[in-house]
Amino acid sequence: MSWLSDDDDELDPYADYEVRERPNPKANRPRTKTRPGHEDAVTGRVLSVDRGRYPTLLDEGTLDERTVSATRARELRTESIVTGDRVDVVGDTSGAEGTLARIVRIQPRTTILRRSADDSDEVERIIVANADQLLIVVAVADPEPRPRLVDRYLVAAYDAGIVPILCLTKTDLADPAPFLENFAGLDLEVVTSRHDRFPLERLRELISGTTTVAVGHSGVGKSTLVNALVPEANRATGVVNVVTGRGRHTSSSTQSYRVGDGWIIDTPGIRSFGLGHVDTDGLVDAFRDLAVIAEDCPRGCTHLPDAPDCALVERVEKAGELGEVGRQRLDSLQRLLGSLT
Repeated sequence: MSWLSDDDDELDPYADYEVRERPNPKANRPRTKTRPGHEDAVTGRVLSVDRGRYPTLLDEGTLDERTVSATRARELRTESIVTGDRVDVVGDTSGAEGTLARIVRIQPRTTILRRSADDSDEVERIIVANADQLLIVVAVADPEPRPRLVDRYLVAAYDAGIVPILCLTKTDLADPAPFLENFAGLDLEVVTSRHDRFPLERLRELISGTTTVAVGHSGVGKSTLVNALVPEANRATGVVNVVTGRGRHTSSSTQSYRVGDGWIIDTPGIRSFGLGHVDTDGLVDAFRDLAVIAEDCPRGCTHLPDAPDCALVERVEKAGELGEVGRQRLDSLQRLLGSLT
Protein backbone atom coordinates (compact mmCIF):
# COMPACT_ATOMS: atom_id res chain seq x y z
CA MET A 1 0.00 0.00 0.00
CA SER A 2 1.31 3.48 -0.89
CA TRP A 3 2.19 5.87 1.89
CA LEU A 4 0.95 8.84 -0.27
CA SER A 5 -2.57 9.66 -1.43
CA ASP A 6 -3.47 9.76 -5.12
CA ASP A 7 -4.49 13.44 -4.94
CA ASP A 8 -1.27 14.87 -3.56
CA ASP A 9 2.06 13.87 -2.20
CA GLU A 10 1.06 14.40 1.45
CA LEU A 11 0.32 11.68 4.03
CA ASP A 12 -3.30 10.57 4.12
CA PRO A 13 -4.43 10.67 7.77
CA TYR A 14 -7.27 8.22 7.08
CA ALA A 15 -5.22 5.59 5.33
CA ASP A 16 -5.01 2.13 6.93
CA TYR A 17 -1.25 1.95 7.09
CA GLU A 18 0.53 -1.19 8.10
CA VAL A 19 2.54 -0.60 11.27
CA ARG A 20 5.51 -2.83 12.00
CA GLU A 21 5.88 -3.61 15.71
CA ARG A 22 9.12 -4.65 17.33
CA PRO A 23 8.78 -8.19 18.70
CA ASN A 24 8.86 -8.62 22.52
CA PRO A 25 9.98 -12.15 23.32
CA LYS A 26 9.23 -11.80 27.05
CA ALA A 27 5.65 -10.64 26.47
CA ASN A 28 4.97 -13.43 24.00
CA ARG A 29 6.50 -16.15 26.15
CA PRO A 30 3.82 -18.47 27.58
CA ARG A 31 3.56 -18.41 31.39
CA THR A 32 4.31 -21.58 33.30
CA LYS A 33 3.62 -22.76 36.85
CA THR A 34 6.73 -24.86 36.82
CA ARG A 35 9.21 -23.68 39.43
CA PRO A 36 12.87 -24.60 39.65
CA GLY A 37 13.62 -27.54 41.93
CA HIS A 38 16.61 -25.86 43.60
CA GLU A 39 18.34 -29.21 44.07
CA ASP A 40 21.48 -27.32 45.12
CA ALA A 41 19.74 -25.57 48.04
CA VAL A 42 21.35 -25.67 51.49
CA THR A 43 19.14 -26.10 54.57
CA GLY A 44 19.62 -23.69 57.46
CA ARG A 45 18.12 -22.28 60.66
CA VAL A 46 16.63 -18.76 60.69
CA LEU A 47 18.24 -16.99 63.67
CA SER A 48 16.21 -13.78 63.60
CA VAL A 49 14.21 -11.46 61.36
CA ASP A 50 15.54 -7.99 60.62
CA ARG A 51 13.63 -5.70 58.24
CA GLY A 52 13.24 -8.16 55.40
CA ARG A 53 16.58 -9.86 55.98
CA TYR A 54 16.94 -13.27 57.59
CA PRO A 55 20.28 -14.17 59.22
CA THR A 56 20.41 -17.93 58.61
CA LEU A 57 22.82 -20.53 59.98
CA LEU A 58 23.94 -23.06 57.36
CA ASP A 59 25.64 -26.44 57.83
CA GLU A 60 24.93 -26.30 61.56
CA GLY A 61 27.31 -28.35 63.68
CA THR A 62 29.88 -28.91 60.92
CA LEU A 63 33.27 -27.38 60.15
CA ASP A 64 31.58 -25.40 57.33
CA GLU A 65 29.05 -23.77 59.67
CA ARG A 66 28.42 -20.15 58.71
CA THR A 67 25.77 -17.45 58.92
CA VAL A 68 24.44 -15.87 55.73
CA SER A 69 22.16 -12.92 55.17
CA ALA A 70 19.16 -14.06 53.14
CA THR A 71 16.10 -12.53 51.58
CA ARG A 72 12.75 -14.06 50.73
CA ALA A 73 12.25 -15.49 47.23
CA ARG A 74 9.38 -14.04 45.22
CA GLU A 75 7.41 -17.30 45.36
CA LEU A 76 7.32 -17.01 49.18
CA ARG A 77 5.93 -13.47 49.26
CA THR A 78 2.63 -14.63 50.82
CA GLU A 79 4.28 -16.85 53.46
CA SER A 80 5.76 -15.69 56.75
CA ILE A 81 9.31 -16.64 57.66
CA VAL A 82 9.94 -16.58 61.41
CA THR A 83 12.77 -17.19 63.83
CA GLY A 84 13.39 -20.91 64.25
CA ASP A 85 12.24 -21.85 60.75
CA ARG A 86 14.24 -24.44 58.82
CA VAL A 87 14.62 -23.10 55.31
CA ASP A 88 16.29 -23.99 52.01
CA VAL A 89 18.70 -21.34 50.74
CA VAL A 90 20.23 -20.76 47.28
CA GLY A 91 22.42 -18.11 45.71
CA ASP A 92 25.59 -16.88 47.36
CA THR A 93 25.75 -19.05 50.48
CA SER A 94 29.39 -18.31 51.26
CA GLY A 95 28.52 -15.97 54.12
CA ALA A 96 31.08 -13.43 52.91
CA GLU A 97 30.50 -9.78 53.82
CA GLY A 98 28.15 -8.03 51.43
CA THR A 99 26.67 -11.21 49.95
CA LEU A 100 22.98 -12.02 49.90
CA ALA A 101 21.37 -15.45 49.60
CA ARG A 102 17.74 -16.30 48.87
CA ILE A 103 15.26 -18.43 50.85
CA VAL A 104 13.26 -20.55 48.41
CA ARG A 105 11.53 -23.06 50.70
CA ILE A 106 10.29 -23.38 54.28
CA GLN A 107 10.64 -26.86 55.72
CA PRO A 108 7.60 -28.36 57.50
CA ARG A 109 7.34 -26.99 61.05
CA THR A 110 7.27 -29.36 64.02
CA THR A 111 5.71 -26.80 66.37
CA ILE A 112 4.35 -23.26 66.06
CA LEU A 113 4.15 -20.89 69.02
CA ARG A 114 1.60 -18.25 68.17
CA ARG A 115 -0.68 -15.63 69.63
CA SER A 116 -3.41 -13.29 68.45
CA ALA A 117 -3.80 -9.57 69.05
CA ASP A 118 -6.69 -10.28 71.42
CA ASP A 119 -9.11 -13.10 72.21
CA SER A 120 -11.59 -12.00 69.55
CA ASP A 121 -8.96 -11.98 66.81
CA GLU A 122 -8.60 -15.35 65.12
CA VAL A 123 -5.68 -14.16 62.97
CA GLU A 124 -2.60 -15.84 64.37
CA ARG A 125 0.78 -14.22 64.73
CA ILE A 126 3.60 -16.73 64.76
CA ILE A 127 6.25 -15.95 67.37
CA VAL A 128 8.72 -18.77 66.68
CA ALA A 129 8.74 -22.10 64.86
CA ASN A 130 10.18 -25.51 65.81
CA ALA A 131 10.55 -24.76 69.53
CA ASP A 132 10.66 -27.69 71.95
CA GLN A 133 10.26 -25.79 75.23
CA LEU A 134 8.71 -22.57 76.47
CA LEU A 135 10.64 -20.86 79.28
CA ILE A 136 8.08 -18.67 81.06
CA VAL A 137 9.98 -16.04 83.04
CA VAL A 138 8.05 -14.44 85.92
CA ALA A 139 9.21 -12.05 88.64
CA VAL A 140 7.67 -12.77 92.04
CA ALA A 141 7.94 -9.03 92.78
CA ASP A 142 8.83 -5.79 90.99
CA PRO A 143 6.74 -6.07 88.82
CA GLU A 144 3.93 -7.92 90.55
CA PRO A 145 3.41 -11.41 89.06
CA ARG A 146 0.37 -11.94 86.85
CA PRO A 147 -0.99 -15.51 87.18
CA ARG A 148 -3.54 -15.00 84.40
CA LEU A 149 -0.83 -14.04 81.92
CA VAL A 150 1.10 -17.16 82.90
CA ASP A 151 -2.12 -19.13 82.31
CA ARG A 152 -2.17 -17.79 78.77
CA TYR A 153 1.43 -18.77 78.17
CA LEU A 154 0.59 -22.26 79.37
CA VAL A 155 -2.43 -22.48 77.06
CA ALA A 156 -0.29 -21.45 74.09
CA ALA A 157 2.37 -24.03 75.03
CA TYR A 158 -0.11 -26.89 75.44
CA ASP A 159 -1.88 -25.90 72.21
CA ALA A 160 1.43 -25.96 70.32
CA GLY A 161 2.69 -29.19 71.88
CA ILE A 162 5.60 -27.38 73.56
CA VAL A 163 6.86 -28.30 77.05
CA PRO A 164 6.45 -25.34 79.47
CA ILE A 165 9.09 -24.47 82.10
CA LEU A 166 8.45 -21.89 84.81
CA CYS A 167 11.37 -19.66 85.82
CA LEU A 168 10.77 -17.41 88.84
CA THR A 169 13.11 -14.42 89.19
CA LYS A 170 13.76 -11.97 92.05
CA THR A 171 12.94 -14.57 94.69
CA ASP A 172 15.12 -12.58 97.13
CA LEU A 173 12.36 -9.92 97.14
CA ALA A 174 9.39 -12.19 97.94
CA ASP A 175 8.47 -15.77 98.76
CA PRO A 176 7.52 -17.61 95.53
CA ALA A 177 5.37 -20.22 97.35
CA PRO A 178 2.05 -18.32 97.26
CA PHE A 179 2.40 -17.71 93.53
CA LEU A 180 3.30 -21.35 92.85
CA GLU A 181 0.10 -22.48 94.57
CA ASN A 182 -1.74 -21.27 91.47
CA PHE A 183 -0.12 -24.07 89.49
CA ALA A 184 -0.03 -26.86 92.06
CA GLY A 185 -2.02 -29.18 89.82
CA LEU A 186 0.39 -28.96 86.89
CA ASP A 187 3.45 -31.10 86.29
CA LEU A 188 5.71 -28.09 85.74
CA GLU A 189 9.49 -27.85 85.90
CA VAL A 190 10.22 -24.84 88.14
CA VAL A 191 13.55 -23.04 88.51
CA THR A 192 14.17 -19.97 90.67
CA SER A 193 16.71 -17.17 90.58
CA ARG A 194 17.81 -14.15 92.65
CA HIS A 195 19.31 -10.82 91.72
CA ASP A 196 22.75 -12.11 92.66
CA ARG A 197 22.43 -15.76 91.66
CA PHE A 198 21.07 -17.41 88.52
CA PRO A 199 20.32 -21.15 88.12
CA LEU A 200 22.61 -21.27 85.11
CA GLU A 201 23.73 -24.88 85.50
CA ARG A 202 20.16 -26.15 85.74
CA LEU A 203 19.01 -24.00 82.83
CA ARG A 204 21.86 -25.24 80.64
CA GLU A 205 20.81 -28.80 81.43
CA LEU A 206 17.22 -28.04 80.45
CA ILE A 207 18.18 -26.21 77.24
CA SER A 208 20.74 -28.82 76.17
CA GLY A 209 19.78 -30.45 72.87
CA THR A 210 16.59 -28.40 72.53
CA THR A 211 15.28 -25.15 71.12
CA THR A 212 13.82 -23.16 74.03
CA VAL A 213 11.96 -19.89 73.59
CA ALA A 214 11.91 -17.43 76.51
CA VAL A 215 8.80 -15.31 77.07
CA GLY A 216 7.82 -12.94 79.82
CA HIS A 217 6.27 -9.65 80.85
CA SER A 218 8.47 -6.58 80.40
CA GLY A 219 10.77 -6.02 83.37
CA VAL A 220 10.80 -9.56 84.77
CA GLY A 221 14.51 -10.06 84.03
CA LYS A 222 14.22 -12.26 80.96
CA SER A 223 16.92 -10.55 78.91
CA THR A 224 19.13 -10.33 82.02
CA LEU A 225 18.81 -14.09 82.32
CA VAL A 226 19.69 -14.56 78.65
CA ASN A 227 22.76 -12.34 79.08
CA ALA A 228 23.87 -14.50 82.02
CA LEU A 229 23.53 -17.63 79.88
CA VAL A 230 25.10 -16.02 76.81
CA PRO A 231 27.36 -13.10 77.84
CA GLU A 232 28.07 -12.13 74.24
CA ALA A 233 24.34 -11.64 73.58
CA ASN A 234 24.37 -8.14 75.11
CA ARG A 235 20.58 -7.97 75.15
CA ALA A 236 19.28 -4.59 76.31
CA THR A 237 17.86 -4.58 79.83
CA GLY A 238 15.72 -2.05 81.67
CA VAL A 239 14.17 -1.20 85.00
CA VAL A 240 10.61 -1.20 86.29
CA ASN A 241 8.78 2.13 86.43
CA VAL A 242 8.30 2.98 90.12
CA VAL A 243 5.00 4.77 89.38
CA THR A 244 3.21 2.30 87.10
CA GLY A 245 4.96 -0.87 88.30
CA ARG A 246 5.45 -1.87 84.68
CA GLY A 247 8.62 -2.85 82.90
CA ARG A 248 9.91 -0.90 79.93
CA HIS A 249 10.22 -2.68 76.58
CA THR A 250 13.92 -3.17 75.89
CA SER A 251 14.29 -6.09 73.47
CA SER A 252 12.70 -5.24 70.14
CA SER A 253 13.41 -8.39 68.14
CA THR A 254 13.34 -12.16 68.46
CA GLN A 255 16.90 -13.50 68.50
CA SER A 256 18.47 -16.99 68.74
CA TYR A 257 21.55 -17.78 70.84
CA ARG A 258 23.45 -21.02 71.18
CA VAL A 259 23.71 -22.52 74.66
CA GLY A 260 25.98 -25.57 74.51
CA ASP A 261 24.34 -27.92 72.02
CA GLY A 262 20.97 -26.21 72.41
CA TRP A 263 19.38 -22.88 71.56
CA ILE A 264 17.55 -20.21 73.51
CA ILE A 265 15.38 -17.69 71.65
CA ASP A 266 14.81 -14.39 73.43
CA THR A 267 11.58 -12.58 72.55
CA PRO A 268 10.47 -8.99 73.21
CA GLY A 269 8.58 -8.47 76.47
CA ILE A 270 4.80 -8.36 76.07
CA ARG A 271 1.89 -7.30 78.26
CA SER A 272 -0.90 -9.24 76.54
CA PHE A 273 -1.22 -12.63 74.90
CA GLY A 274 -4.35 -13.23 72.78
CA LEU A 275 -5.67 -16.77 72.44
CA GLY A 276 -8.28 -16.30 69.72
CA HIS A 277 -6.73 -19.11 67.67
CA VAL A 278 -6.85 -21.80 70.40
CA ASP A 279 -9.30 -24.71 70.29
CA THR A 280 -10.58 -25.69 73.75
CA ASP A 281 -10.59 -29.39 72.82
CA GLY A 282 -6.86 -29.25 72.20
CA LEU A 283 -6.33 -27.71 75.62
CA VAL A 284 -8.28 -30.47 77.37
CA ASP A 285 -6.26 -33.09 75.49
CA ALA A 286 -3.10 -31.68 77.08
CA PHE A 287 -4.41 -32.94 80.45
CA ARG A 288 -4.39 -36.58 79.44
CA ASP A 289 -5.68 -37.97 82.74
CA LEU A 290 -8.63 -35.56 82.67
CA ALA A 291 -9.23 -35.93 78.93
CA VAL A 292 -10.17 -39.60 79.44
CA ILE A 293 -12.90 -38.62 81.91
CA ALA A 294 -14.01 -35.70 79.71
CA GLU A 295 -15.03 -38.21 77.02
CA ASP A 296 -18.15 -38.89 79.15
CA CYS A 297 -19.15 -35.21 79.16
CA PRO A 298 -22.16 -34.10 77.07
CA ARG A 299 -21.50 -32.55 73.68
CA GLY A 300 -20.44 -28.92 73.94
CA CYS A 301 -19.52 -29.17 77.63
CA THR A 302 -17.39 -26.24 78.81
CA HIS A 303 -15.93 -28.24 81.75
CA LEU A 304 -16.29 -25.14 83.92
CA PRO A 305 -17.63 -25.40 87.51
CA ASP A 306 -21.18 -24.44 86.47
CA ALA A 307 -21.31 -26.79 83.47
CA PRO A 308 -24.39 -29.10 83.73
CA ASP A 309 -23.72 -32.87 83.83
CA CYS A 310 -19.94 -32.35 83.44
CA ALA A 311 -18.20 -35.65 84.12
CA LEU A 312 -15.06 -33.86 85.26
CA VAL A 313 -16.92 -31.84 87.88
CA GLU A 314 -18.94 -34.81 89.11
CA ARG A 315 -16.19 -37.43 89.22
CA VAL A 316 -13.08 -35.42 89.99
CA GLU A 317 -14.30 -32.49 92.06
CA LYS A 318 -17.31 -34.02 93.83
CA ALA A 319 -16.45 -37.72 94.00
CA GLY A 320 -12.72 -37.18 94.38
CA GLU A 321 -11.89 -39.85 91.79
CA LEU A 322 -8.31 -38.64 91.29
CA GLY A 323 -7.78 -37.34 94.83
CA GLU A 324 -6.42 -33.94 95.82
CA VAL A 325 -3.97 -33.85 92.91
CA GLY A 326 -6.84 -34.47 90.50
CA ARG A 327 -8.82 -31.59 92.01
CA GLN A 328 -5.82 -29.29 91.68
CA ARG A 329 -5.34 -30.27 88.05
CA LEU A 330 -9.02 -29.74 87.33
CA ASP A 331 -8.82 -26.31 88.94
CA SER A 332 -5.83 -25.47 86.73
CA LEU A 333 -7.64 -26.72 83.63
CA GLN A 334 -10.75 -24.70 84.48
CA ARG A 335 -8.67 -21.56 85.04
CA LEU A 336 -7.00 -22.04 81.66
CA LEU A 337 -10.35 -22.68 79.98
CA GLY A 338 -11.71 -19.58 81.71
CA SER A 339 -8.91 -17.49 80.19
CA LEU A 340 -10.26 -18.43 76.75
CA THR A 341 -13.72 -17.11 77.57
